[in-house]
Amino acid sequence: MIKKLINKPGEEVREMLEGLTLAFPDIVRLDPQWNNIYRTSKKPNWKVALVTGGGSGHEPAHAGYVGYGMLDAAVAGAVFTSPTIPQVLAAIKEVATEPGVLVIIKNYTGDVMNFNAAIKMATASGIKVQSVVVNDDVAIAEKSNRRGTSITVFVHKIAGAAAEEGMSLDEVKRVAQKVIDNGRDYGVALTPCSVPAAGEYTFQLGQDEIELGIGIHGEKGVQRTKWMPSAQLAKIMIDKMVDDLKLNKGDEVALMVQGTGGTPYMEKLVFYRDARKYAESLGLKIYTSWVGEFMTSLEMQGGRIALLKLDDELKRLVMAPANTVAIKLPGAITS
Repeated sequence: MIKKLINKPGEEVREMLEGLTLAFPDIVRLDPQWNNIYRTSKKPNWKVALVTGGGSGHEPAHAGYVGYGMLDAAVAGAVFTSPTIPQVLAAIKEVATEPGVLVIIKNYTGDVMNFNAAIKMATASGIKVQSVVVNDDVAIAEKSNRRGTSITVFVHKIAGAAAEEGMSLDEVKRVAQKVIDNGRDYGVALTPCSVPAAGEYTFQLGQDEIELGIGIHGEKGVQRTKWMPSAQLAKIMIDKMVDDLKLNKGDEVALMVQGTGGTPYMEKLVFYRDARKYAESLGLKIYTSWVGEFMTSLEMQGGRIALLKLDDELKRLVMAPANTVAIKLPGAITS
């Protein structure tokens, strides 16, 4: 048995979402039929709606990003399991507006299959729907097979801001795709995690071992190696992203440094320090930094670094007002 603060395995997702809506009723509400989270405030019919989701266990993703300036709906599957087609379809129908709906999908087989099936059904019913697929994980060499990880959160933020500005569906999709094209992520695990229903760890690591190139579902990485200092890890991870994005001295970037669910803030801040110092030594200009927990893997200890190359449009949108459970930026309108 692996001890967790839950009641009964299999019920943790619904009870988590109930807790979320009890704590933040002014921002989010829970669909009584599905594990779908929607904005509490009246949905503006004049703007493009944003829908996303995936398996649970990545908190605060995805429900933590529902609210002004980001998402209109988040669909929660079971832990590390794609939501069902009816769940996704219900969310699209609930938030659909005249300008249309943009669906943000992470590049995992189950998510792509179920979300696309729901999109097809929604389109057949007369709803305007487009989608983007996030594939930012540079641990995977083949771009088409790359997993959707931390850059997904920047897609939520920037596409959400574009929608609030009143951009068309085509334009919101264009902005979302620009974020995907210019963002990369890399992750490392110091410990495995454990799915409540399984009652055991997803893999085993020796006391002096780490996994480089992990996804977000508790899986092993692409390389097992001996523990190394934070600064050395940050260099390896940033070099991989800089090379893949072909970043140059003077480029402005958003830097995201996060834990993987169980990482103390002391370690996250050391990791951020090392990542920032190394990025700046390469001549990159850090326009904004996000440090915390954004796309996690239950109680796994480790870290992720993400870089997003910015232009003037992305700089404006990434700093635009937002009011969600997890992200709050000044000047947000809450009604």
